Amino acid sequence: MNTLKTIVVMPAYNAEMTLADTIADIPLDYVDELILVDDASGDGTTALAEEIAATHPRLVFSHGAHAREGKTLFTIIRHDKNKGYGGNQKTCYQVALEHGAHIVVMLHPDYQYDPKLIKYFVEFIRDGYFDVMLGSRIRSRREALAGGMPRYKYYANRFLSFMQNVASGQSLSEWHTGMRAYTKDVLEQTPYQRFSDDFVFDTQMLFSIVERGFTIGDIPVPVRYFEKASSINFSRSVRYGLLTVWETIKFVIRRSLPPFR
Repeated sequence: MNTLKTIVVMPAYNAEMTLADTIADIPLDYVDELILVDDASGDGTTALAEEIAATHPRLVFSHGAHAREGKTLFTIIRHDKNKGYGGNQKTCYQVALEHGAHIVVMLHPDYQYDPKLIKYFVEFIRDGYFDVMLGSRIRSRREALAGGMPRYKYYANRFLSFMQNVASGQSLSEWHTGMRAYTKDVLEQTPYQRFSDDFVFDTQMLFSIVERGFTIGDIPVPVRYFEKASSINFSRSVRYGLLTVWETIKFVIRRSLPPFR
């Protein structure tokens, strides 16, 4: 259904409890390859991924194998040491580009985002509407809170996204989603290897994408906060918020400087 090679990357950390549900809902007709990068998890994430790759009727474990008709390759990589959320994504994107991806979809394997929506991300990019697609959890306050999003995260998300929109001239409904899709050109032209290994990596990515003039679209995705889904705690959320403010200030400063000649 897609002439452009589409790879779904899953930056995983202690995702054993939710990985099977996540993979089960991925629309494999739209995906040529899955890449899971286990960031030195303390649970059985890698072992479960290998079991799924070996037993799933639509997947082919890429270790020593090649793509087959009607099958989706599954590449599994494990970091020896924890590299952080941003560091994990760096591996995901680098491997996806090495494997010839034209479209890269980043999906958290904690089942917080609905994998079935991947097909819409792919179609918007494939049909040339956008270079980047985001899945927004913020369609309304009622829906976000009913889906389990903590109130402090909802209001922080609203404040930070508003600030980032004003600074960048965008009108995105959310800047902090963990479900995103990028074209090959975006990843090749964005210096993501220089960005943070922590959660602020996502903010740095979007500001860099805006600076390079790529087009960004977003669609609503259901909010699913539940016990098994991963989520950063309050103190790390505060740190993330402060770093986001700092990245926004740096973006404004860069925009105000005259071009280097």
